[in-house]
Amino acid sequence: MLVTPRTLSGFKDRLPNEAISKERLLKKLTLVFESFGFVPIETPHLEYADILIKQGSEEIQKELYRFKDHGGRDVALRFDQTVPLARFISQYKNELALPFKRYVIGNVFRGERAQKGRYREFTQCDFDFIGSNSIACDAEIVQVIYASLLRLGLEDFTIWLNHRSILNGICHYFGITTQSEIQATLRIIDKIDKIGADGVSAELKTLNLSDKKIAGLLETTSIKQVQSAEEFFAEISNMKTWNDELKKGIEDLEAMFNLLDNLEIDKSSYRINFSIARGLGYYTGIVYETILNRLKNLGSVCSGGRYDNLTQTFSKEPMSGVGASIGLDRLLAGLEDLGLLDKKSTTAKAIIITTDSAYLPFAYKLAESFRTSKINTEVYPESIKLKKQFAYANNKGHEFAIIIGEEEFKNHTITLKNMLTGMQLENLKFLKALEIMQA
Repeated sequence: MLVTPRTLSGFKDRLPNEAISKERLLKKLTLVFESFGFVPIETPHLEYADILIKQGSEEIQKELYRFKDHGGRDVALRFDQTVPLARFISQYKNELALPFKRYVIGNVFRGERAQKGRYREFTQCDFDFIGSNSIACDAEIVQVIYASLLRLGLEDFTIWLNHRSILNGICHYFGITTQSEIQATLRIIDKIDKIGADGVSAELKTLNLSDKKIAGLLETTSIKQVQSAEEFFAEISNMKTWNDELKKGIEDLEAMFNLLDNLEIDKSSYRINFSIARGLGYYTGIVYETILNRLKNLGSVCSGGRYDNLTQTFSKEPMSGVGASIGLDRLLAGLEDLGLLDKKSTTAKAIIITTDSAYLPFAYKLAESFRTSKINTEVYPESIKLKKQFAYANNKGHEFAIIIGEEEFKNHTITLKNMLTGMQLENLKFLKALEIMQA
């Protein structure tokens, strides 16, 4: 019986045009990460389950792909790149120079409801600063997010910032004191962009909070920076007197803004939003969520924060860290909606087509010469009708077609056609054709 070809729900294949677009984005991001001195590492997709389950929230644990392997070991697929980093740092701390700046690009897995730009297997591009408590590290993460999105051709975005101490301080101010109550409250508040104030209010009532507390929480966590940073901090300065946690959170943000203020970064691209909580329970300091302003319903395309206690599962020695993750699949969906993806199905700039199979040896030799000169070149392997060969070149998105017919073969010349403009030049020597294609 034949098996019906199909993919699992929440998983997807990528055709060449999408896979090529993704690979080009990854190359651009890698250049940005390395320009800041981040170095690559790799960790396995599969970890011992106990490494992962202690760090994820209850929601994440429900989404975990967990099973017994052939050796009967309790294992799970990683749900993010940060928990494996904590294990990695604890395991190799004597071999790494601190502070340690790493980036990692790889797939992670969550058994959540699939939707546009959100799959059960997706690619995360993480960059993290490990081993320093300096607020300069937090500020550098903002710089990397900003530089990354600009490199991908995006300009209209906002990096929303908050601090977990601010959220903890707000909770304490309204009489929510235990860690479990705070975590539950913040997980609900973090949903405000998805379910609205009424939805958040309804869910907060399930925690047995009074209407007065809920109203106070909603009013305070709805505070959002719309003016200059100087004006905003002046407006909220009285909140520093509420408790020490609020004071610390606000002062950390003030210090970070002071560092960013000296840089050539559009100041309207990063702002403070007291509703940003981030669902993962390991965040302890500044948190980030990045929204494409023209596609707000898409959700955050780059999120993260500080996690000072992440290695506590593996070591008694405290290790601080701060980082963010670019959700590449969601970002790809956004770039496509904005018309910013170049959907070519080829990695070659040129294709050589022939009118007779006798000319193929010359064609392959010519292609070898172009490749040596850094022009990616494909040879059509059959000498079929030119119309079909041109159609193939058009469909794949080659910029140039090199035609080898009888005259070209005899004289060792080239007919070069620009597939974008239709302009065709005949009787070209190799170096002249190369010059045109490199221009």
